[in-house]
Amino acid sequence: MAQALLITIKKLLMTLQINSLEDYQKAYQSSVENPSEFWDNIAENFLWRKKWTQTLAYDWSVPETKWFLEGKLNITENCLDRHLASKGDQTAIIWEPNDPNDAAQHITYRQLHSKVCAFANVLKNNKVVKGDRVCIYMPMVAELSVAVLACARIGAIHSVVFAGFSSRALAARINDAECKVLLTADGGFRGDKVTPLKDIADEALKTCPSIKKSIVFQRTKQTIAWTSDRDLWWHEELTKVDDSCPAEVMDSEDILFILYTSGSTGKPKGMVHTCGGYMLYAAYSFLNVFQYKPNDIYWCTADIGWITGHSYIVYGPLATGATTVMFEGVPSYPDYGRFWEVCEKHKVTQFYTAPTAIRALAKHPLSFVTDHDLSSLRILGTVGEPINEEAWHWYDDNIGKNKCPIVDTWWQTETGGMMISSLAGVTQDKPTFATLPLPGIQPVLLDADGAEITDIKAEGILAIKQPWPSLARTIYGDNERYKNVYFSAYPNYYFPGDGALRDALGNYRITGRVDDVVIVSGHNLGTAPIENAINEHDNIVESAVVGFPHDIKGNALYAYVITYDGVIQTDELITEIRNLVAKTIGAIAKPDKVQFVKGLPKTRSGKIMRRILRKIASGNAGDLGDTSTLLNPEIIDDLQKGFDKN
Repeated sequence: MAQALLITIKKLLMTLQINSLEDYQKAYQSSVENPSEFWDNIAENFLWRKKWTQTLAYDWSVPETKWFLEGKLNITENCLDRHLASKGDQTAIIWEPNDPNDAAQHITYRQLHSKVCAFANVLKNNKVVKGDRVCIYMPMVAELSVAVLACARIGAIHSVVFAGFSSRALAARINDAECKVLLTADGGFRGDKVTPLKDIADEALKTCPSIKKSIVFQRTKQTIAWTSDRDLWWHEELTKVDDSCPAEVMDSEDILFILYTSGSTGKPKGMVHTCGGYMLYAAYSFLNVFQYKPNDIYWCTADIGWITGHSYIVYGPLATGATTVMFEGVPSYPDYGRFWEVCEKHKVTQFYTAPTAIRALAKHPLSFVTDHDLSSLRILGTVGEPINEEAWHWYDDNIGKNKCPIVDTWWQTETGGMMISSLAGVTQDKPTFATLPLPGIQPVLLDADGAEITDIKAEGILAIKQPWPSLARTIYGDNERYKNVYFSAYPNYYFPGDGALRDALGNYRITGRVDDVVIVSGHNLGTAPIENAINEHDNIVESAVVGFPHDIKGNALYAYVITYDGVIQTDELITEIRNLVAKTIGAIAKPDKVQFVKGLPKTRSGKIMRRILRKIASGNAGDLGDTSTLLNPEIIDDLQKGFDKN
């Protein structure tokens, strides 16, 4: 094991990183023709307590997938211990606080290892053992990453809940997983607001009988209620332990974490990710998509409450010995230059954010960008939804200065890691296209009958054949739902729910959810191309298009449109929008109704909750279903009032 611990970032780069288009083509061909040998070679670069006996076993009719069978490891030894000898004094995490006047923290790998081991002992002191579920409801403080890793250290299963969710949403997730301990904070800072996390957690715990202890991190120092036989202060618990904690030996297929994602209807789905394959794929995809090099400073602006934060703030970067930035704040505080101020301050080299953030920032004066030196940036990325062309070019022109590759990454909570994306500077990027699959990923396009479309240039239903290491293994406690959602519509394929088109070079463009295809007068119209056309108008920030019932056409198109500040919303502008769609796509795609709105209902990961828009457009707003995952529930009233006037 000592020899394995000396694996360095340099060796990882030499053995895992793709450096040319020819390398990519060879790696991809190898991954398809002999996946077991391909992934065996990748896995050899990580620390295992016991080597696996079989690389892959799966049966998607069950469905069941297993990788690296009987292999033993602990993910934290790969994220922490093995880096100590060669880079213990290198910064692992840069924590940037909400208030720019507060000092950032630079936490080395040695310090992070100590913090993780100490808090792992706190968990053990509070009777947390391997297999117990621990809910984490915390702001984006450095201790959130410590908590995640401490759970993994002792084999406890972490379930991180975004610290913007309501008490009802928190309680639902705690109860579904029957969590034993809650980790939270007195409060959290987000811009100029303080979120009363302890108050929200206390309300949730009124209906959570499985919780035995609530460990509270002190961040805002506000007055909070206290339940003496349940609540414990984080800092006081640390005084009772040391920082020596051997890592629990885990099976490759033991559960690492549960992460809840909202379904189109019904209760949230607890996606289960396991130790071995997830670790391997998060690290491999991180290294290759972002082309990480020694001494780079990588920043993903997501929250660890989402899969992006799990895979590409914590596990992927740390498993490869990278320096990763954690940001507590928001892009608009204290002004709309905050992202770029942080990039300048820490000399960020890779910057990964959501198209929603890019569009929001593009609304404001360019001086917020030009006031900052962004010359350190080498690679840009987007995540969460397909990026429209206007936002792509704004990002390219103003942030990347036309010199930084942009990786437009397509993946999901369920996939665990990036599935389709360019590799920065290695494979060609293309505006609005996710481009090519990563090695090991075999996308296909299916027709309405589920048959593979063999033409290179085509459009259809996106599906994946053959498993990859980071695929979610099930929905916690409900494998039948897992089967029905992902494997029943198109047997022998993983069905992500998205449509896509493929160009003549094999590049993929995600066209939106398949249920966002509207049949108008017998024509199948994907909503994403219509939205892209609308968004090309100089006065438009963002739009969302859905179908609504029409007596003659069967369905017609309803466009919700956000304009730039100061734009006068006139009938003439509506005519311009409709004409632009007709010119770009065709008259059949012109929206019958256009409603100007202040915002769109979005989840906290940036996805538009289209079922709400469809119900409002259909005059059926009385039954909106579960809205607990909305970032902006107040927008529903505005949407309804606008519909009533329309």
